[in-house]
Amino acid sequence: MSTELPAPSAADTTDTAEDTSADTAGDTTGDTSGGTADTAGAVVVSPATVADAGEILTVQRAAYLREAQRYSDPWLPPLSETLAQLRAVLARPSEGGVVLVARLGTRLVGAVRVRFEDGTGQDGTGQDGTGQDGTGQDGTGQDGTGQVGTGQLGRLAVAPDVQGQGIGSRLLRAAEAASPRRIRRFELFTGADSAENLRLYRRHGYVDYAHRPLDTGPGLVYLEKYRC
Repeated sequence: MSTELPAPSAADTTDTAEDTSADTAGDTTGDTSGGTADTAGAVVVSPATVADAGEILTVQRAAYLREAQRYSDPWLPPLSETLAQLRAVLARPSEGGVVLVARLGTRLVGAVRVRFEDGTGQDGTGQDGTGQDGTGQDGTGQDGTGQVGTGQLGRLAVAPDVQGQGIGSRLLRAAEAASPRRIRRFELFTGADSAENLRLYRRHGYVDYAHRPLDTGPGLVYLEKYRC
């Protein structure tokens, strides 16, 4: 499963690494049961390196195929992202975000990205920073400047043959934990028909806060979560 859908924003189609860092939240984990201790417990989550780019892209493309079929769109950003773009994302300084990978033994089986933003305001429509354009701004408060740092979660993907075993949940929790304390709010979005995605995120404390219609299809559901 996945949560990448096309949108009017140019950030999803531009051929630059800046716009492909964490522009959407893609749950392609199949993680609807909470997972099994045997598999999830054996998984090691760690920061990604540039050397992981090829494996991440392979898992990402395999995982997002079902969402492409669901929404009849083979050009979802996770499917069209190039190796060069992903390498550029991984080469960025960690202050701007984190990319994590999950390994089962020596095999890379999952990945997730979170991009850090110190926001100055968004209108909840997805037009100016709710994830689809990767800017992620909210601006409500606590970093000393009257702004809340927001973590834009995206490209959550797990290899299809190990989905449903808790790996997606491990990655989601790890991405939140790896975010600096100034990040007080997390947000992501998914397609309105992606029931598995919505169950996963709601189970982890994410709450719907906006719906964005698209020209075709059911539109996008935006979810958020505040740190305690």
